[in-house]
Amino acid sequence: MRIGKQDAPFSAICGSDAHSITVRGYDLCEDIIGQLDFTSYFWLLVTGAKPSDDQRFLADAVLTAIAEHGLVPSVVAARMTVAAAPEAFQGAVAAGLLGCGSVVLGSAEVAGRFYAQLLDEIAASSAARDTVIVEALRGLRSQRQAIPGFGHPQHSDGDPRALRLLGLARERDVAADHVALIADIARLLPEAIGRSLPINVNGAIPAVMLDAGFPLAALKGISLLARTASLVAHLQEESERPIGFILSGQAAAAIDYDGPAIGTGADGTRAE
Repeated sequence: MRIGKQDAPFSAICGSDAHSITVRGYDLCEDIIGQLDFTSYFWLLVTGAKPSDDQRFLADAVLTAIAEHGLVPSVVAARMTVAAAPEAFQGAVAAGLLGCGSVVLGSAEVAGRFYAQLLDEIAASSAARDTVIVEALRGLRSQRQAIPGFGHPQHSDGDPRALRLLGLARERDVAADHVALIADIARLLPEAIGRSLPINVNGAIPAVMLDAGFPLAALKGISLLARTASLVAHLQEESERPIGFILSGQAAAAIDYDGPAIGTGADGTRAE
């Protein structure tokens, strides 16, 4: 049974023969190993071209910024998994990444898609730029949706990672449409929703990376790659200083049961 397109059986990423391995047109052993740093190699793998100095610098800064932020849900999931299954290191890493979504870890992708769509709407509209932005923000709030890339439960005065990344993009003269857009969003938030919100790291990441030329479709990969490094560190520490069962015990202690009492049905009536 044929499912989907089957008329282009090719990949331009990697090929090999008995004597060599070719990656994106480069000999892996002669041109890449010992010649190219990993951040540049990541960019090459994803885009098919080596990064410029600015692209490499900003990608490296972004990967560093998002890799680690303490006992966040992905880390807790990974440490509890390896505590229960010490032989499943790869499963614990996977557990930490599987929850990457619109709220945690994958929110940079959500923000990036929102910014790209909003820039398209601005370009297509005859209305003033500020008007289009305010209407988009009010539309999100009318649907009870968060403003992508804004707000933080801890860094209420401004996410220091976001400020640093945006500053570096401006210093490198890479900041362009997307960085300008999130600055406009920040300025217009009080008018649109009645209060200001700080730009968070998941707002800065897509703004910086998209302005640097990284593809929108691969944005989630930035957070996945960076967080994998952190998960490996936490799992290594878990093997020497285990806290996985402490985390599990704290979760059990923090949550009270409020279901039916023994001997009663789901509706609270006495079971016969």
